[in-house]
Amino acid sequence: MTGNDTEKQVWDPFGTLSRVLWIGGGQWAGKSTVARLLALRYGMTAYHYDHHDARGHNDRRIARRVRLGQSPADPDPDQTWVHTAPRDMAAETLAGFPIRFEWALDDLRCLVSGRPIIAEGWGFRPELVAPLIDSPRRMVVMVPTPAFRDRQLRELPRAAAVGDAVSDPERAQRNRLERDRLVAEDAARSARRLGIRVIEVDGSQDAAAIAHLVADHFSPYLPPEDPGT
Repeated sequence: MTGNDTEKQVWDPFGTLSRVLWIGGGQWAGKSTVARLLALRYGMTAYHYDHHDARGHNDRRIARRVRLGQSPADPDPDQTWVHTAPRDMAAETLAGFPIRFEWALDDLRCLVSGRPIIAEGWGFRPELVAPLIDSPRRMVVMVPTPAFRDRQLRELPRAAAVGDAVSDPERAQRNRLERDRLVAEDAARSARRLGIRVIEVDGSQDAAAIAHLVADHFSPYLPPEDPGT
């Protein structure tokens, strides 16, 4: 990242980014659920990366393809999920995170709240968030253990769904799962290198218990609990 890129990233005209609490990590670790529980408990605003990335940012994604001379249409699902090796899929995902992170920061800069904002999503990478925070305690990384991920596959079929019509759904699912594992492992390595806490979610504690752990981690920055919850 160049000096100009870093300056743009930390630009914070309303002081919002300096007050955000961040939850990053792997897919299907319970990040959205924990953020929702904490937002309700403490009266905070929750920002869900996946929702904005998949919906609100699509026009920016298309515009970027056009600027690069690429087709504005989504890539062929078979090429994306069936014919690409998981390691290459993971590398492509990781390479795209810095661009998508800037779009999320634009969203967050527009939020003004009397209480902290809790932002969650796998695109909130530790190495991208680190320049924005004054303490590692402003971020936590949640990753699912392999056993917990296997349990999700049994209990939540949508946890491995590709979402596109492909010629080989089973292979696409295997590729996606392996990609997700590689990306989650990379997030955990990056977090530990930067001194950011990693919580491995193994299913032995329910969402409320994990939310309690995260709240304890964020405690220096949390407002009083909302008496209405």
